[in-house]
Amino acid sequence: MVARQLVFDLPLRAAMGREDFLVTPGNAQAVTGIDAWRDWPFAKMVLTGPEGAGKTHLAHVWAAQAGARIINAVAITPADMDAPALVVEDADRIAGNRGAETALFHLHNALAHRGAPLLLTARDAPQRWGLCLPDLDSRMGQAGVLRLPPPDDTLLMALMVKLATDRQIPLTPAIVQYAAPRLERAAAAVQRFIAALDAAALAEKSPPRLRHAKAVLAQTPR
Repeated sequence: MVARQLVFDLPLRAAMGREDFLVTPGNAQAVTGIDAWRDWPFAKMVLTGPEGAGKTHLAHVWAAQAGARIINAVAITPADMDAPALVVEDADRIAGNRGAETALFHLHNALAHRGAPLLLTARDAPQRWGLCLPDLDSRMGQAGVLRLPPPDDTLLMALMVKLATDRQIPLTPAIVQYAAPRLERAAAAVQRFIAALDAAALAEKSPPRLRHAKAVLAQTPR
């Protein structure tokens, strides 16, 4: 039996530039809305979509354009009040947390007073967050909403190639063509597949092969 290499789960840096964001007919409207950020109503926008749809990536694209700082909704600090532009990630996850909701309310007002643009990411539109602070709920209801849908077939295949490139591993057309119809139509599923494929190949000190893809998919619940 060939000894298998011990594989460490090392942190990886994903490419987050505008040229790395994969534009398809399904997400083009959201991309156009982000690019038109100077025309946002009340200088604020909520970018929604399921996990892995590309919200964080597109938020980084906008942050580079607008010179924005990126923070999480549960980690707002007084220093954020003076930001020239801001991305607040996972805004919907603070629903019911009065302290976090109050912090976002004051942050919103500070930016609005200066006309500083604000982009929030969430899984759904503000009216579905279940906020307990009426004043914050009202402010969020004024924002425009852009939605990133789950990936279509074109994006699913392109996403496989991009994630493999981020990890600096070669991905053959045979692997892409075999895996695409067998994967769940969700970006998170593609991320898990590429991570498992990379680990399987590293364990054998080999580039990813079709047999690795078949083995990974055979162990993937549908």
